[in-house]
Amino acid sequence: MADTTGNTSQTKAPDRPATDTGPRRSSWRHIGPGIVVAATGVGAGDLVATLIAGSNFGYTLLWAAVLGCLVKISLAEAAGRWHLSTGRTLFDGWAGLGRWTLYFFAVYAVIWGFVYGAAAMSSSALPLQALFPGVMDLQWWGIACGLVGLVFVWFNKYVVFEKVMTVLVGVMFVVTVYLAVRVTPNLADAFAGLLPVLPDEQDSILNTLGLIGGVGGTITLAAYGYWVNAKGWTDTGWMRMMRLDNRVAYATTGVFVVAMLFVGAELLHSANVAIATGDKGLIQLGDILAAEYGDATATFFLIGFFATSFTSLIGVWHGVSLMFADFTARFGAARESRGDAVASGARERSWPFRAYLLWLTFPPMVLLFQDQPFRLIILYGVLGAAFLPFLAGTLLWLLNSARTPREWRNGPLSNTMLALAGVLFLVLCVKQVWDQPWADFF
Repeated sequence: MADTTGNTSQTKAPDRPATDTGPRRSSWRHIGPGIVVAATGVGAGDLVATLIAGSNFGYTLLWAAVLGCLVKISLAEAAGRWHLSTGRTLFDGWAGLGRWTLYFFAVYAVIWGFVYGAAAMSSSALPLQALFPGVMDLQWWGIACGLVGLVFVWFNKYVVFEKVMTVLVGVMFVVTVYLAVRVTPNLADAFAGLLPVLPDEQDSILNTLGLIGGVGGTITLAAYGYWVNAKGWTDTGWMRMMRLDNRVAYATTGVFVVAMLFVGAELLHSANVAIATGDKGLIQLGDILAAEYGDATATFFLIGFFATSFTSLIGVWHGVSLMFADFTARFGAARESRGDAVASGARERSWPFRAYLLWLTFPPMVLLFQDQPFRLIILYGVLGAAFLPFLAGTLLWLLNSARTPREWRNGPLSNTMLALAGVLFLVLCVKQVWDQPWADFF
């Protein structure tokens, strides 16, 4: 498909190196960025949303959780394919679509990062406070988590970051699978839940769309291409490896969310027990597990809860800081037209990378000690909801244009999945904007 922007300087795909550096065969030992994106994308909020879906509807929406993983596979694969096929980053692509894309990210990065920093620190602090009651207040646990994340990402390069994330994912995996087995799921009902049936409830369509859209990551999907480059995958020789890695990522994500849906369906739905939304719902689940299965199971769960929250914290600290470093380069001195996508090591040492790390860590600490500003929360919600339709739409644009080498442009399946993702997230974005109390904003 030809580019319709009319900007001939942006329509020609860049030449790629004549040699590919990737392996002849895909190998499990190369897997890494997918583990990182799965660990970062599945936070405590995702587990609570799936848990509540199981609590409210039993196994009825299992199919929606699986579909959510498939939708996110298409987005992450598209981001990775852009990086490998063009040798350019997403910001190179977005800049070619117009400077409005960079302005959108600038506002998003400032507001979203400020509020998310506080949310990530608080989420990581909750299980620690439950594991060590009376040691410190929640706010100080949150500050400790933020500082540990800052120091870890500041002084370690991608290779160490990936290994630590892999260990924490292993903890998450063992805990969630153990809980799913412990509650003795009804496998016949679970398989029936794979049929696309909507619950007989008011707003069931929007609830279902919310579950599909809430499985595994927002901005971390865009960060996937940067982690691919940080791994040393720099050209199309790594394309098959990237696709295997991406599938493993969302298979892992699928295990997490399906396991928590099992827990919600068996432990909460059958007993008609309701839990709070947000991270505190997981603390309530810990209390229920202690009463039902003993303190050891509850402690084991809280360790998994911490691994889930802390991987999201350090994943965003690293991945979004990489993106911010690339973003600032768009406004810096003239750059070489090639090789930008592979300079991840330099980005990790750059001042924009570290400046955004500081922004994610220190200013949000103020929010830990007070109610979060009302208007800021509204803007945070709207920007967060707008990012995924923005990502899906721009990837569709880039990967169907002459900016991408013909061999690696979208096929019918990719276009269908990205279009489905775009429509899904646009509907959820409109709902999020509509539900905001705008009358109180002004």
